[in-house]
Amino acid sequence: MQKKSSIVDITATVTATNPISSDVTVITLHCPEIAERAIPGNFVNIKVNDSTQPLLRRPFSIHRVQGETIAIMAKSIGRGTAILCNSLPGSTMQVLGPLGNGFTPPDSSFATALLVSGGIGTAPMFFLEKTLAASGKNVIHIIGGRSSGDLLLHNLSNCRTATDDGSTGFLGTAVDLLRHDLPELRQNGPLKVFSCGPNAMLRALAKFCREQNIPCEVSLESVMGCGIGICYGCSIEVNAPDGGTETILLCREGAVINAERLVL
Repeated sequence: MQKKSSIVDITATVTATNPISSDVTVITLHCPEIAERAIPGNFVNIKVNDSTQPLLRRPFSIHRVQGETIAIMAKSIGRGTAILCNSLPGSTMQVLGPLGNGFTPPDSSFATALLVSGGIGTAPMFFLEKTLAASGKNVIHIIGGRSSGDLLLHNLSNCRTATDDGSTGFLGTAVDLLRHDLPELRQNGPLKVFSCGPNAMLRALAKFCREQNIPCEVSLESVMGCGIGICYGCSIEVNAPDGGTETILLCREGAVINAERLVL
């Protein structure tokens, strides 16, 4: 995993909003200082307005970097995300970032990158896909959801999908689809998995990758009120290098971690 870059706290201007489903919107923000420093897997903490309601910032993965702008994907599930999804071009909000350590840069240890995601976990995958493809890696997305309406394929290419109800793609979970397709995928050389999604999916994926000896990195979801290690809202228990477990703060040592560290 990469180390975090210099963090800035700036007033960013919304340049565009693009609804991509009934409750998910891509919001583009002009914030050149963050766009210049961002790497795949980074996130930002956003304060959506100047009032105390909502009080805390909200964390969002960086979906895209283009010039002096970044884009995030937000799902409207509460007051803060509803304000964000309904923001108008020209409005401003306070953005802290880039935060987190990011995914490990591509190297010669693998030929094909499998980007496994579920639900809003597809958010960081476009940025990661572009970076991996630019380095010459073959990139395949494996995306899961409860039904076809939960699949978020915005901007992504070379996608294989799975749904719990079989309404689109493979009948089963994203991990089930990976298990089914693994013999074929292994024919094109060494694999590495990069993943983001519900924590239950990530644990199942980590277990499978351990059994199959496939290197895997996961980006975990957590409440992150400050994003810089002050509030301790993102503490999780992980496997320690010398055995046993230890507690880490995701905003400082994540949100991307080696899947071997997940406590199953």
